[in-house]
Amino acid sequence: MLHTQRSYGGSCVAPHHLAASAGRDVLKQGGNAIEAMVAAAAAIAVVYPHMNALGGDGFWLIHEPGKAPVAIDACGPAAQLANGDFYAGESHIPERGPKAALTMAGTISGWQEALNVAAGWGNALPLTTLLADAIRHADEGVAVSQSQETLTAKHLERLRQSPGFSDALLLDGQVPREGERLRQPRLAKTLKRLASAGLEDFYRGELAASMAKDLEALGSPLRLADFHAYRAQQVTPLHVHLNDATLYNLPAPTQGMASLMILGIYERIKAAEPNGFDHLHGLIEATKRAFMLRDHYVTDPHRVPTPLQELLSEERIGAEAAEINPTQALPWPYEPAPGDTIWMGTVDSEGRSVSFIQSIYWEFGSGVVLPESGVLWQNRGISFSLNPDDLRGLAPGRKPFHTLNPALALFNDGRAMVYGTMGGEGQPQTQAAVFSRYALHGMPLQQAVTAPRWLLGRTWGESSTNLKLEERFDDLLVTALATAGHDVEVLPEAFSDTMGHAGGIVRHPDGLIESAHDPRSNGGAASV
Repeated sequence: MLHTQRSYGGSCVAPHHLAASAGRDVLKQGGNAIEAMVAAAAAIAVVYPHMNALGGDGFWLIHEPGKAPVAIDACGPAAQLANGDFYAGESHIPERGPKAALTMAGTISGWQEALNVAAGWGNALPLTTLLADAIRHADEGVAVSQSQETLTAKHLERLRQSPGFSDALLLDGQVPREGERLRQPRLAKTLKRLASAGLEDFYRGELAASMAKDLEALGSPLRLADFHAYRAQQVTPLHVHLNDATLYNLPAPTQGMASLMILGIYERIKAAEPNGFDHLHGLIEATKRAFMLRDHYVTDPHRVPTPLQELLSEERIGAEAAEINPTQALPWPYEPAPGDTIWMGTVDSEGRSVSFIQSIYWEFGSGVVLPESGVLWQNRGISFSLNPDDLRGLAPGRKPFHTLNPALALFNDGRAMVYGTMGGEGQPQTQAAVFSRYALHGMPLQQAVTAPRWLLGRTWGESSTNLKLEERFDDLLVTALATAGHDVEVLPEAFSDTMGHAGGIVRHPDGLIESAHDPRSNGGAASV
């Protein structure tokens, strides 16, 4: 059984142990939580390419003790050429290939904006130090993870049609097997360029020119002007007040509102004990209420029809909670979209904490690997509708809907908690499971992550939208959920990848740091 890790000097939690180690090693060198996260983010872009890459987006929540949390939106907008004319003759945006690579990659600019926030925290470590592990892993190679092997094989026929994929992410034209060495020399060169020239080079330097040239030649609508125009930005996080804590998450275009609303609703209908019918049914029904509002309101920040913070008022949350039947499930014909992501957290010795998420949307994103830079590009823009009048209609400069949403909780007793997960539709649900178990029901942090989980809807490319349960749940509970009207499917795995890869770090007022990672992942909690 895994146990909660405890330390005083800092911690980094990630879904791959090499990323956790990269963050931990920066903390050991005197780096702060943001610097450690940049190191972990760079490393995981190399060692977990099926889940994230330099060509993706990112979101940050940063907390410095005694100050209001800072949020960073590093979501890239649609290219200036991404319009109906560009996709003439298409019924929808292609899911893979160059036409799926239609939004700017924001994550590198997010790293820079976060380092700007950290500039006032003391002497900065150089980029050569922060990116060293990522460069080494790209140069020398990494042992392919089981999930990378599985997902490469699952999507191989579609992905091998995307330019550059086979050369970069297959071995001799074959699916790389778990434990085989995968080298990414072009990506190593790109990371070395970023370390020497600075992160801005990705948008306004030699790297930008190289990537824009390659994208245009391959058939993407992205151009150099899109690179030049992009900068990540600080935004005001959404929040919801619970009895013992205030929770924070990202505003539009993310589903952070839904994550906060689920827990706001659940506290009002809280079960007496965790992991029984009342706990699961309550959170599942809260999820349905939150998702319906999310799909009605969340889109590009400039097109949100009503301020999302208003949806998190006590009155609105109370009204939504009152709609929940404690014994009967609301029918659920919902059709969500898949998505794949990584969540990571860091806390340093000064109590500064980061909740961070980075994604390329589907497994391997667009599948396009740029010839010169070796950068794998996201396909986040396929969440747009080709009807520009739709809530999430495509138009130049619009930001796509994001499932990404890192979470932060500040407790009234002085504890600070960063937590999150990958897994598309499952992100708000797993956040709710982990937080409610730990904060509302008193479970130890690692047990809150390890305990069996559920998923309403689909993720990881699944087509079914029913309620999926890991097989460790008691048969009587499964029967009770089905009797209440839930369309239940028990998965064959005790620890299923379908449930995402979660983690959390809690810092106590006396400096004690508790860390937990997900046994469903290749990850770890690396402490100082």
